Amino acid sequence: MELFLHYLALPYLLRGIGFTVAVTGLGLAGGLVVGLVLASMQLSRFAPLAAIARGYTVIFRGTPLILQMVFAYDALPHIWIKLSAMGAAGLALAANEGPFIAEILRSGVLGVDRGQVLAGQALGMTPRLLMRRVIAPQAIRTMVPALGNESVSALKNSSLASVIALEELTLRSTQLASSTFDFFSIFFASGLIYLGLTGAVSAIQLVVERALDLDRPAGRRGFARWLPWRRVQPAGASPTPEAPLPAARAVAPATPATAKAQAPGERAAALASHDVAVRITALCKSYGNQVVLDELDLTIRKGEVVALLGPSGSGKSTLLRCINHLESWDGGQIRVGGRRLGYRPDGQLMSPRDLANERASVGVGMVFQQFNLFSHLSALENIAGPLRWVHGLSPADAERRARQLLDRVGLGHRADALPRHLSGGQQQRVAIARALAPNPSVLLLDEPTSALDPELVSEVLDVIRRLAIEDGLTMIISTHQLRFADEVADRVVFLSGGSVVEDGPAHEVLTRPRHPLTARFLSVMGADAPLKAVS
Repeated sequence: MELFLHYLALPYLLRGIGFTVAVTGLGLAGGLVVGLVLASMQLSRFAPLAAIARGYTVIFRGTPLILQMVFAYDALPHIWIKLSAMGAAGLALAANEGPFIAEILRSGVLGVDRGQVLAGQALGMTPRLLMRRVIAPQAIRTMVPALGNESVSALKNSSLASVIALEELTLRSTQLASSTFDFFSIFFASGLIYLGLTGAVSAIQLVVERALDLDRPAGRRGFARWLPWRRVQPAGASPTPEAPLPAARAVAPATPATAKAQAPGERAAALASHDVAVRITALCKSYGNQVVLDELDLTIRKGEVVALLGPSGSGKSTLLRCINHLESWDGGQIRVGGRRLGYRPDGQLMSPRDLANERASVGVGMVFQQFNLFSHLSALENIAGPLRWVHGLSPADAERRARQLLDRVGLGHRADALPRHLSGGQQQRVAIARALAPNPSVLLLDEPTSALDPELVSEVLDVIRRLAIEDGLTMIISTHQLRFADEVADRVVFLSGGSVVEDGPAHEVLTRPRHPLTARFLSVMGADAPLKAVS
């Protein structure tokens, strides 16, 4: 035991630890840089960049690290690049680790739910803002275990530097054992040193995972509080200068509280005098040979509530995504408030950044089928975050607005809950509040109850019903809830095969459809009896 402890504290071996740690640090730091570049290239839409990154990955993952170290130390001097043993080993390790780290980074980014990215785009987030606030926080949390594992692997692989460096720990252990013939004690001491180093890496990994744990109280997250996606200021924090809330969009001049109480004829006449909110002309959209929208024309006026009906595949969801330019289209025009969303004055497509800014300024809110809440943020942060990041509100003003909306949808008591701790109906109500936060001019709702259990449908429909009656919002709702459409919508537009088959006053279309396709659809949905009972 005394001999073992002697070797464990032997300066000759301890100096090897410094070399091993330095090479590992260089390899991981360089590998992270190389990995970021490779991952960005592979995620790029520019095919040649992706091809170059994949070629690099094939070469460096397919050749032994020991050969790469020999190449860096012995071959680079032939092109006048002379590196020390530590530099050559660090360079080779970085080049080797880069492809592995790139795959970890890429899988983390691709693992973020696509719906959350769409929600961020709909809220007016630029690509950079999306990466920083939505994608990176979630990707990093999932990548930490894999990066910890890769760090341990890099630490052990650094032992291969013994082929070019006399200072390396494993080589020093071998030399010492060869001179003393005490192989067991020396290699056991060397192994224990490696175990201590890898244990330190594992401990750091656990600390980082704990700091990023979303279920820990906000005040106990240590350094995580300083990350760029930190949560909003808690209530009671020191006040900040007030900033104005986003200006309310112009809505119909009719009094919202009495709008639905008007006779249908009076309501229709009032709406006919309002300005056009959305105008769609000859809209065409195909996926390959599949035509989804076929020369579709539709005009919606300010304050009008339009329900889109139709069988699955009729183009309802695609139409809504085209209005917000979440989908491109093949032909035709869409104007929101008189502006061609997504196009410059010269008719050319906007850059993703300019398109995001245009979405934020035009004000088209969207509620998705699958809620698409940001899973790493609480209910309050889902609403307040975009107000701060996109619209520039102060933390205090953004939180105040978020709490007002949560109270309005009946979730003020769940402000600090993460989406996974909310029921489906509660998540959808938070999504509605988030879409309303910047005072949109038009609110799009894409099958807002299709992902809910039957017992949760009524709570979401009730929130939408109140919005339609009390706020006078311009709303376009894709739905299969016929009773709801009859109660809330001014018009029903029935789509089939990507075209408008029937368009008219909601109650008239739902109770006395003129087109056979509409009548067949309503019959299949079992609409006749309940709707006629209210007529």
